[in-house]
Amino acid sequence: MKIVFTGGGTGGHFYPLIAVAQRVNQIIDKDKILGTKLYYISDNPYDKELLFENRILYEEINTGKMRTYFSLKNFTDIFKIFFGILNALYKIFRIYPDVVFGKGGYASFPTIFAARILHIPIIIHESDSIPGRVNKWAGHFAQKIAVSFNETVDYFPKDKIAWTGHPIRIEIENTASQKEAFEYFKLESNLPVILILGGSQGAELINNTVLDALPRLIKNFQIIHQTGVNNFKNVFEQAQVILSSKQEKIRYLPFNFLNPLAIKMAAGVATIVISRAGSTIFEIASWGLPSIIIPITTSNGDHQRKNAFNYAYTGACTVIEEVNMTANILSSEIERIVEDKEIWNNMANSAKTFNKPNAAYKIARELINIAMSHQK
Repeated sequence: MKIVFTGGGTGGHFYPLIAVAQRVNQIIDKDKILGTKLYYISDNPYDKELLFENRILYEEINTGKMRTYFSLKNFTDIFKIFFGILNALYKIFRIYPDVVFGKGGYASFPTIFAARILHIPIIIHESDSIPGRVNKWAGHFAQKIAVSFNETVDYFPKDKIAWTGHPIRIEIENTASQKEAFEYFKLESNLPVILILGGSQGAELINNTVLDALPRLIKNFQIIHQTGVNNFKNVFEQAQVILSSKQEKIRYLPFNFLNPLAIKMAAGVATIVISRAGSTIFEIASWGLPSIIIPITTSNGDHQRKNAFNYAYTGACTVIEEVNMTANILSSEIERIVEDKEIWNNMANSAKTFNKPNAAYKIARELINIAMSHQK
């Protein structure tokens, strides 16, 4: 049995694929399915270590990207896409998988196209409220379609779609115990904790606003801040200057990147989460934590803004748009939620209600069922 995973080279595409692959491997081991091979096809491996840990073979296919705005790169990328399709046809024919699982993104297009030509079954998953162009196209012929948001159902054929929720990696699906998490970060157990996640690459606007708000926030809160690798040095140096005369400066903990263990610990100790409106929303919901979501204004199809407000309608979060993002507004909103137990409890309960567990397992089981039937 062979299963191909494909998606754009971002964490929002890559980590859900890993989550599904983890569950596929669990089922394979439990059911003692022999001779199984898993492949990841994209324009970059994103995280070679994670691929290796999950027994996934990497195949590279370089391709182009058709932008929705005018760019000279669109003309040259047409040729990259064409050669990417030829390469995908060769590799998919050589592997000849029993099923292909696509997460969307421009890097998944050649593989999905090749699978379509070779009549290989396709399953796709859409994380956003509004589907991306590749998934919207693939939805016309995919055998099964899974979505994270219930609102996305309207964009696909009703007889093929399932609202599964979002695949979350095993290692961050559940939080650590509070005691364990406080000890891990060496935090004060009597003070609430703000967890700030700007994505693996960080978020400059969030970083700058947090720096402006630091003198006010550290009086009553402890802060775990994922700055992003490229932003860490700048944020750390500025924070050192801002907090140099503050006795409470040890309450601010900046990190360039939080690995799965650190994320699990941070979720276990967090009182509230500040985040962008990508797939992190579903991780926050699985932790049952209130959040403040700051969507990227320039996201493709404005999907982050739609994600944020769809999540906010459940009562699990509040939204601050980039144009309104100031230190005073952010600080006031944090204080309003954390200091009012009724508001905090209502948001936490709404997050738990929104969460749909076992999404990765459901998709993995369907992939294996289709793959097994395709072999017959």
